[in-house]
Amino acid sequence: MPKLQGFEFWSRTLGGARHVVAPMVDQSELAWRLLSRRHGAQLCYTPMLHAQVFVRDANYRKENLYCEVCPEDRPLIVQFCANDPEVFVQAALLAQDHCDAIDLNLGCPQMIAKRGHYGAFLQEEWDLLQRMILLAHEKLSVPVTCKIRVFPEIEKTVRYAQMLERAGCQLLTVHGRTKEQRGPLSGAASWEHIKAVRKAVAIPVFANGNIQCLQDVERCLRDTGVQGVMSAEGNLHNPALFEGRSPAVWELAEEYLDLVRQHPCPLSYVRAHLFKLWHHTLQVHQQLREELAKVKTLEGIAAVSQELKLRCQEEMSRQQGEKPTSDLPFFHWICQPCVRPGPREGSKNAGACSKRALEEEEGSTEVLSKNKQKKQLRNPHKTFDPSLKPKYAKCDQCGNPKGNRCVFNLCRGCCKKRAFKETADCPGHGLLFKTKLEKSLAWKGAQLGLQEPQQAGPGAPGGFSEVIGSALA
Repeated sequence: MPKLQGFEFWSRTLGGARHVVAPMVDQSELAWRLLSRRHGAQLCYTPMLHAQVFVRDANYRKENLYCEVCPEDRPLIVQFCANDPEVFVQAALLAQDHCDAIDLNLGCPQMIAKRGHYGAFLQEEWDLLQRMILLAHEKLSVPVTCKIRVFPEIEKTVRYAQMLERAGCQLLTVHGRTKEQRGPLSGAASWEHIKAVRKAVAIPVFANGNIQCLQDVERCLRDTGVQGVMSAEGNLHNPALFEGRSPAVWELAEEYLDLVRQHPCPLSYVRAHLFKLWHHTLQVHQQLREELAKVKTLEGIAAVSQELKLRCQEEMSRQQGEKPTSDLPFFHWICQPCVRPGPREGSKNAGACSKRALEEEEGSTEVLSKNKQKKQLRNPHKTFDPSLKPKYAKCDQCGNPKGNRCVFNLCRGCCKKRAFKETADCPGHGLLFKTKLEKSLAWKGAQLGLQEPQQAGPGAPGGFSEVIGSALA
């Protein structure tokens, strides 16, 4: 079949999807996608996959995609982060038979993306992005799509989107925040940027940002003119968001746990989902928060969730006819969004919202995370002061820590590539390509030397007859 493009791809392959679940690392796994689809989601993305690891590691492919294939989980878009056209296409070719499109992540603003040189930190490298999208568009049997963040300037954001469209992008998701807007500095997403992009391109556009309920979805579709709306945080706190419902938390928690039993995933994913779903209730029942953090089995997590349900039902029986006394729109046992404080409000409540930033600035044990406190209990001399951390020299090519004894001043990965290309040795990294080649050639030479007398035959001088004669004498 010919590859569908643009609006034809969106309407026929994706079924004109308007309600979209975002790609979320360790959070948009198969069980969660199926739960979201049951409650109004029409299109889902996989978590972001690392293209280079996907190409080289068969177990990574199996655990993150091949074992997560399910007929009910379609349409599905697989998202990769990458910074090399060849590697991106190799990964996409390995994934294309298990999905409906391949998405390139150009929106991740986290520091790991900066260190790995991918996500939103590629948004200034237009030549590289053009080559990546163009090659994928030529080689793949499924369409290639992109998820981006905006620039502060609307005009530059529009040119960026148009460049990706020209390169072969068939659908564009625009997150209306810049790469600097993350964590406590998130603030509101700009729908004006998204609206301008939608008007400037001839491919479908999805909007991402400021989506906490179905009314937000409808307002975004109306105000921006986009084809679909993507939700991440809103979906994590209320998977029934696209249905316009706010059910009791335990209803969705129990349904999710049943799906996890059918489609197992790492326990850390399940725990994180339960923390999001029960977020407001766990502010009330702090002891159960501790229990949820400590349990080591799926049944243990289910037991904590059941205890939370029982406590909430007791409160419900006591508060019939009353209104919530907190600042929340509903009682805490109802699925509802968790609104992040804006940058100004966040700066006032730095202790609550910027704990990690305070740790970095002060290195104080009073604001250490519980994980770090546990480490300090095991090792009282351990310090988390950034100024006392060892400074590592960086690899000349990728910025990762280089090997102290590397002959090329590179990290192991870059060193291995160069040593293989140049057939050289690096004792510091234990890479002996040159030595192994020399040994191989010497062994082949010795084998050839042993084969020559045998090729001479038994009647030849110095051959078999001469050996027998000397033995008889």
